[in-house]
Amino acid sequence: MVPAGCMVCDVGCDHGYVPIYLAERRVCPRIIAMDVREGPLMQAREHIRAFALEEYIETRRSDGVSALGYKEADYLILAGMGGRLAVRILADGREKVARMKGLILQPQSDLVLVRTYLRQQGYEIVQENMVHEDGKFYTVMKAVFCVTGQQCSGSMERDTMAGKAGPSQSQAAAEGTEMSDKGLLRQAYDRYGPCLLHNRHPVLYEFLQWEEEREAAIRHRILTEAREEGGAGCRRLEELTVSARIRAAALSCYTCVHPEKGMTGLPWDSERKCTDAVQGIDGKAGNDMAFIPCGELG
Repeated sequence: MVPAGCMVCDVGCDHGYVPIYLAERRVCPRIIAMDVREGPLMQAREHIRAFALEEYIETRRSDGVSALGYKEADYLILAGMGGRLAVRILADGREKVARMKGLILQPQSDLVLVRTYLRQQGYEIVQENMVHEDGKFYTVMKAVFCVTGQQCSGSMERDTMAGKAGPSQSQAAAEGTEMSDKGLLRQAYDRYGPCLLHNRHPVLYEFLQWEEEREAAIRHRILTEAREEGGAGCRRLEELTVSARIRAAALSCYTCVHPEKGMTGLPWDSERKCTDAVQGIDGKAGNDMAFIPCGELG
């Protein structure tokens, strides 16, 4: 995600592994590694010396981007921190961050807050990836600032991958009420990631299934307790209902459409193409199927 040849600032660098990775592979000619705590910075300096990369990586103690000069970095990396902290750093350093070419973000929590902030501030998420490791899901995203009134290249790239142009994030945000189809789609974008949905990322699909099972268990527990305690937990049930509708909007992006029978729930293969696990419907091959365009949910 980090373009070759760009200057990078890694805020919250911890032990400096990301800057070392970028410098070792000659992705970036200069990297500024910053952390608010002296302890991690000392560890980062030791690791940088061990790899003989002092010429390429500079360390600074900094709260957010406070110690970063204007136009010192092309890209800002915020990885391994909570989403609320990431949003605070972006908001506090808004003027400096706005002069950069882009952001690489890997929040550990509150991804919906991060994506909502980016959208509201005029950023477009142009690339996302998701992995499942040791029982946890991790998401990384790349965002660039959009010029008002122009479509970002990332939107066009996603639409091309999706096979048909869908609404941009800003369009989805502007159309419909919160619980309309367009409103639910916009919330699905913020919650699960526009690029992950448009590309029908297999790990996101795995996460959606995991989340559905988890919330079903929570709903069952609340209903059981409500019967015993006389109606408690109604508010949480309403929240779970809204969550299920947003998730359904996201899962619709993975739905296959049969040319004659309309929408179906058939499996899709490892290459993200619609297919029947056996031999297709009515003998039709899987290639006769097609995904419903993500963004046209009603």
